Amino acid sequence: MIGSRNWDNFWRLWHYWLIVLFLIVINLVSMPGEALALLRQHHETPGVLRYHSQVSIKDDSGMAWQVVLYKKNNPGAAENINLRLVGFPGVVEISHPQSLEILTRNGKLLSAIDVYAKTSPAPNVGEYRLTNILSQLSTTDSLELHIPLQFQENLTLKIPSNVVTEWQWLLTDFD
Repeated sequence: MIGSRNWDNFWRLWHYWLIVLFLIVINLVSMPGEALALLRQHHETPGVLRYHSQVSIKDDSGMAWQVVLYKKNNPGAAENINLRLVGFPGVVEISHPQSLEILTRNGKLLSAIDVYAKTSPAPNVGEYRLTNILSQLSTTDSLELHIPLQFQENLTLKIPSNVVTEWQWLLTDFD
């Protein structure tokens, strides 16, 4: 009898924790306005690792943007951290060679140089160097990216704090 009672308590506790875990997952997935990102690693070429955070974020007009912050771990080469922004083809055209303006929550304005200043793979793609900027960002605050567009006013993309926190992980030395 004592053994079966302990077994019943174990299963009750197990079900309780499953319910709690389920509620946590549902809460994370359904956070309004919050984007979930995931830090990934893959081999780009033999001996070259690429670490990146990739997330889809909607702008104020409801259009989705792919936002990818990445760094390559290439032995013997300088390590750069770049932010690639991809808007919807045929709808947005990024203006090159203009810098990306980054506005922090406390009002600090930072400027990231345009990596595609001379050539871009497509008009809706922009890439900016964040190597020296990332360490200046707070991990607890959200950001605004002011993307320079051709034939339109700059577009504002709001980056939630949980994505900025993940970006900070790219400052870690993965060797």
